[in-house]
Amino acid sequence: MNEIYQASDLASGKLAALTPPARLSVFGDPVAHSKSPVFHNAALRASGIDAQYVKIHVRPQELPAALRALPAAGFLGTNITIPHKAGALAAVDEADDYARKSGAVNTVVVKAGQLLGFNTDGPGLLRAIREEFSADLRDLRVLLLGAGGGAGRAIAVQCAMEKCRRLVLVNRTAEKAAHLAAELAPFFQRGPTDRILAIPHEDQFLREQLAHTDLIINATSVGMKPADAPLLPASLLTSSLLVFDTVYAHDKTRLVTDAEAAGARAANGLSMLLHQGALSFEIWFDRPAPLDIMRAALQSAT
Repeated sequence: MNEIYQASDLASGKLAALTPPARLSVFGDPVAHSKSPVFHNAALRASGIDAQYVKIHVRPQELPAALRALPAAGFLGTNITIPHKAGALAAVDEADDYARKSGAVNTVVVKAGQLLGFNTDGPGLLRAIREEFSADLRDLRVLLLGAGGGAGRAIAVQCAMEKCRRLVLVNRTAEKAAHLAAELAPFFQRGPTDRILAIPHEDQFLREQLAHTDLIINATSVGMKPADAPLLPASLLTSSLLVFDTVYAHDKTRLVTDAEAAGARAANGLSMLLHQGALSFEIWFDRPAPLDIMRAALQSAT
């Protein structure tokens, strides 16, 4: 279950020869940290599906060929993780509306030899926020860290589609956040204050906006390594905030630890990963995912 395969294994027939045969996967670079096989294989077994889900290390230059190898390798599809989501959108034959708006694909379906692209990042986050905080995005004022990346853009699009009360986009490259804010502005009606804006990732701007924020979302990869520098000064965090860190590489990131120390409610990205995976399962098999089984498998692995 923990073995990591290479892109070249798709064409070699090695994956089809496994027992049960590998017919689903996650592509990433790196991919060793992925917990997706744990709960997807539990779901496959519970559903009586003769297949397994594996990790495949795919380098950026290998992505188009690896995707094109899926039909001949007998695959039903694959998940896509860092850094391939934008590249996957460019490589699939068709993509649904949300994937096109978010600029990224994290779920690929093989159908009649064609590659169909979907994105479950935003919908997975929506379900995770409900589960962790008993709240809906549409009722919250959101400050999104990392609005320039693939996951950040997908989350921003979901927030806009849900018409959240307010959306503040934060990115170290301020121009990227400003461009995305302009693109998403039509989703928001203007009020006494702008309901969507972009700010630089600088303490003075963050301090001002956090006074008008209910939910902080980290969509950056900062926190995957315990030694990563803090995303926010701990002094800016207060007990009135909800904090959701999409990073799940270890139990508690610095952001989650600092938020809890400030009295805030905080969660890491495991619930988002679970719901993203459940949505992928439903796309691949057109049936409800065995969510409780998937959750139990994920919890046993953490």
